[in-house]
Amino acid sequence: MRYLHTMVRVTDIDASLCFYCDLLGLEERHRVDVEAGRFTLVFLSAPGDDSAQVELTHNWDPEEYDGGRNFGHLAYEVEDIYALCQTLMDGGVTINRPPRDGHMAFVRSPDGISVELIQKGKGKAPQEPWASMENSGVW
Repeated sequence: MRYLHTMVRVTDIDASLCFYCDLLGLEERHRVDVEAGRFTLVFLSAPGDDSAQVELTHNWDPEEYDGGRNFGHLAYEVEDIYALCQTLMDGGVTINRPPRDGHMAFVRSPDGISVELIQKGKGKAPQEPWASMENSGVW
């Protein structure tokens, strides 16, 4: 058995690619447009790690997706949790669970998918503004 990917449905492919690629740092690996089925699949992975991919599925006909929380979450190990959280905030992303402990944070994609960020190695020393930042919403 081999892990292949996790699929999440997205309503706005451009907003999702901005979140996952431009802000979070994933890279597009493969894209398939299926005209007959009226959908697009975009496969993403962290730089240097093609083994754990996320498949964004965009159905061309509008649909409402709710329940992103019951999906659970995606988790990524990151080089600098404070720098990445700052990049995400600067890009308009709410940090739902700030990295107060220098180890873990949670954010949400434009479609409400919860994304956990975990500091690589030992957690960083607590620092402001993160140490005193309150939770926002749910993750």
